[in-house]
Amino acid sequence: MRLENKVAIVTGGAMGNGRGITEVFLQNGADVIILDYADTLNQTIEELKKDHEKISGYQVDIRDSKRLKEIIEEIKKEKGRVDILVNNAGVAKLMPFLSMSDEVRDFHFDINIKGTWNVTKEVLPLMEEQKYGRIVNLSSVTGPMVADTGEVAYATTKAALIGFTKGLAMEVVDNNITVNAIMPGYIMTPMVEKIAKDTDAENPENVVKGIAEGIPMKRLGTIEELGHLALFLASDESTYITGQGFVIDGGSTLPETKSVGV
Repeated sequence: MRLENKVAIVTGGAMGNGRGITEVFLQNGADVIILDYADTLNQTIEELKKDHEKISGYQVDIRDSKRLKEIIEEIKKEKGRVDILVNNAGVAKLMPFLSMSDEVRDFHFDINIKGTWNVTKEVLPLMEEQKYGRIVNLSSVTGPMVADTGEVAYATTKAALIGFTKGLAMEVVDNNITVNAIMPGYIMTPMVEKIAKDTDAENPENVVKGIAEGIPMKRLGTIEELGHLALFLASDESTYITGQGFVIDGGSTLPETKSVGV
């Protein structure tokens, strides 16, 4: 049990990558608290409770700093500590730059950047007090490494999270706190399913197949595979790693071109 006696908060843990991380953490002994705005939160908790007792959650919008402060105070009183924070919650709405309203732009910025900032600011004092912590931020290959049309807002926020990771890592390193980022490529999540449906409502599976063809491994990743990377970064096996971004993309960012072959 690599996370035995550890208390972990996972934002956006009710579905997708966050659920994969939550399940792997639970399997490895962690006491997991999900912070999620999704209506599926209670259903996810009930499903996971069938095999794991140490799972709970709060329905919250991470843009709401006041409510977050109240929740973290409740967690502190009940659990006494927070050892791990996974900032997974995020959104993506794809549209051309000139077509994007300020409201849609701010939707990305307020959740992907400010939301991560808000949760971290409330949790970090507990970690500094106990002189221990593992923070894992979910960035993406989109933004720091690659981008497609329609991804300007999303790419901007995910690139910003790499800067956030590095800057924060330097500030907390003396308190035995590490801060790292995961940079996923295509993982089979509800977000990818929505992109596929928006692209081809009648045959979304063809869109997924097309994505897979462009990946050297010829498949999308699973939420469990991403969960195991988060497990490593959240565990004491990664004690000498901080301020880094880790790509998990099946090799999708490897090809120099798609048209030239040997």
